[in-house]
Amino acid sequence: MTSPPSRLCIIALAAGLALPALGQSMSPVGSWSTIDDETRKPKSQVRITEKDGVISGTVEKIVDPAKQDSKCDECASDDPRKGKPVVGMAILTDLKKESDTVWSGGKILDPTNGKVYNAKVTVIDGGKKLEMRGSILFFGRTQTWIRVE
Repeated sequence: MTSPPSRLCIIALAAGLALPALGQSMSPVGSWSTIDDETRKPKSQVRITEKDGVISGTVEKIVDPAKQDSKCDECASDDPRKGKPVVGMAILTDLKKESDTVWSGGKILDPTNGKVYNAKVTVIDGGKKLEMRGSILFFGRTQTWIRVE
């Protein structure tokens, strides 16, 4: 029979092993399905990566086959992404960790209209969803992205 102190050690060890997995699920790093504001259906897939404490996101896939070859025609003339394919494009840049579930201080590009917004992402629902907030001054909108992996 295991003594109470031994049981406590086993429980503490198990909890310690579970913590990295919990922290990982609350990270925005991974692949996310963006949802169309009007149709509420998946629109694209964005891969978020982290390097040196800064996250960025690149479009990996556009769901609508007719839009696979879309380019950022509406991007500003001084934006190096102007006229470039949306698939493979970095649309989320320079976000830094603000808290355990929030990253902010970066920018997000909407390749449909070429506008660049201040960006803030918040991991929610145990890491299954991401609130993406794009804003200019006090105006903006929030989308919910769904984790693919």
